[in-house]
Amino acid sequence: MVNARIHAQFTFLTEALRLSEVLRQTLLPTSRRRENDAEHSWHLCLMVIVLAEHSNVPVDALRVLKMLIIHDLVEIDAGDTYAYDTARMANQHEREALAADRIFGLLPADQCASLRACWDEFEARETPEAKFAAALDRLQPVLLNILTDGVKWREHGVTLPKVLARNGHAAEGATEVWDYVRGLLDEAVAKGSLPAA
Repeated sequence: MVNARIHAQFTFLTEALRLSEVLRQTLLPTSRRRENDAEHSWHLCLMVIVLAEHSNVPVDALRVLKMLIIHDLVEIDAGDTYAYDTARMANQHEREALAADRIFGLLPADQCASLRACWDEFEARETPEAKFAAALDRLQPVLLNILTDGVKWREHGVTLPKVLARNGHAAEGATEVWDYVRGLLDEAVAKGSLPAA
């Protein structure tokens, strides 16, 4: 006799493996290959463990980790939307909400509701945990672009004002971390990795 709950959970876990096949625009520093969403999620979780002390207010790190490990699962269906692709951003939330319905819907109802609420919290960016999670989610690709000499920024015509406009809200969750990264951005401009305008 098949345990329906475990079967549903394994169905979800199997589907989640597809996250490693969703490629992002960011490059990895050594190989210069494109990062995948699973690598991005892992790195974000490591950032929580290392940087949680710099959240603007104390946060429940386990809740932040939960948000960041599931926040991009929707990209299995919706695909990755490049941070500076305004055309694809127009319907990004709708595409991702449909994907959240399907992917989290693979789980038993209680777990579906829990993970969907966690994803919705991340998207709303209203709680301290969501603000901190969103800050790290924005700053991780900035760091990768800095470490790869801005190859993708220059390829896509991204300038410092665009980076600041897209990522400045990181200060809402982690001002000290944003200030540090802001200094790295100035260095990238000085090196020619990021056009000033």
